[in-house]
Amino acid sequence: MGFAVTRKKRKSPEGIATTDLVVSAYVDGNAEVFPKILRLHMPMGAVVADVTYGKGVFWKFVPRTHYKVFGTDLKTGVDCCALPYGDVSIDCVVLDPPYMEGLYRRSVSHLAGGGSHKAFREHYSNGQETSNGPKYHEAVLDIYFRAGKEAYRVLRPEGVCIVKCQDEVSANTQRLTHVEIINEYEGMGFYTKDLFVVVRPNRPGVSRIKGQVHARKNHSYFLVFVKTKRRKSQTSLSHNLIQKPERLSFKRGSNRPSDFHQRRQQILPLRIGVSSELGSR
Repeated sequence: MGFAVTRKKRKSPEGIATTDLVVSAYVDGNAEVFPKILRLHMPMGAVVADVTYGKGVFWKFVPRTHYKVFGTDLKTGVDCCALPYGDVSIDCVVLDPPYMEGLYRRSVSHLAGGGSHKAFREHYSNGQETSNGPKYHEAVLDIYFRAGKEAYRVLRPEGVCIVKCQDEVSANTQRLTHVEIINEYEGMGFYTKDLFVVVRPNRPGVSRIKGQVHARKNHSYFLVFVKTKRRKSQTSLSHNLIQKPERLSFKRGSNRPSDFHQRRQQILPLRIGVSSELGSR
């Protein structure tokens, strides 16, 4: 006597095959890339505070009806480091302060962006001298860090902070601004959810050069942070681990990963401010 075996119908996988994806690098302009970032990370109808609005270039191709946008900057009387919004009241903060140390000078005559680069100064600076505070590259970091703390204050839980930045060479020293920002923001309680690279479509040029020492920067970044609960700075934690070499043991001739290698794998991600716990999200 036979028995009939009833097999459950196999569930078809959901989703469709497509190449219409938001990718991490574009040879394009800010106005073209920014809508893609919103599409991926910010639902329509969200309240967005663009605290360095300027000429509104980012929003050139974003329909006005998609988001409730508060566009402010120093020319409208609003400092990105002292926002007029209440605590946990904003869904998204967009931050794009001047990211060249040459735009932070004690005298207007020393400001970068003169001559053929006048348009750059008009888009990324209020044209005024910096009368106090840190100098040079530290002045760039100072405004990013203070504005980041203010963004954390006004953002709702799981709110998004979109930061535009670019690395630079300061005093003939390579400064990886995007890494410095990530380290600091992770310490504030932000999770670094995404990173976009924007490569300018035209080639940069200089009016005078004796010899080149560093590669000329022709790319910038959009960093996407999510507000989480505050936690201990990963930079400080990695520093503590590195300062205790007696805890690391190197076993020669062993095929098994030694304590040294295990600890090294823990330290390396922390040095750029990304923990293994957050990397799994």
